[in-house]
Amino acid sequence: MLMNLTDVFLSEGKETEQSFDLEADAVSYLGNTYLVLERSPIRVKCSNIGMGKALVHGTLQLVLLAPCDRCLKDVKVSLQLEFEQEVMSMEAIQQEEEQNEQSFLQGYELDIEALVNSEILVNMPVKVLCKPDCKGICKQCGQDLNERDCGCDTFVPDPRMAAIKDIFNANKEV
Repeated sequence: MLMNLTDVFLSEGKETEQSFDLEADAVSYLGNTYLVLERSPIRVKCSNIGMGKALVHGTLQLVLLAPCDRCLKDVKVSLQLEFEQEVMSMEAIQQEEEQNEQSFLQGYELDIEALVNSEILVNMPVKVLCKPDCKGICKQCGQDLNERDCGCDTFVPDPRMAAIKDIFNANKEV
């Protein structure tokens, strides 16, 4: 999805608006792939803010299917994306002698998909939970602790006390 910004870069005060459909059916994040269940059109507004410079403002709503970080049940995650990015044409970058890396700008065309993907990655939640008090799964038997208690021994000894425990066990008479 490319949006031509030639008019916006070259005409002072010029604005343009367009809508695009997100083509991706999944989003990859930290080695995981999340399915896109629902999506709104990507609305993009570009405004000239100087010769060879444009301000890109966009909005997008997504619903992704992600596993709960504790119990691994599928959870719907809503993302409301609203982003603003200043972009510069190659001529403007050379005039200001700035070498900003703009991987979503190719000549006078803005790569909407690359811009949206970077915004999705920035806005992904750090932890996905099916509910705030999710108990997770048992580390020994794998039982979902939200459904029922499994009865496994969950006592975890303090590793700092292991040396003292070895001393007491060595001095024990049988």
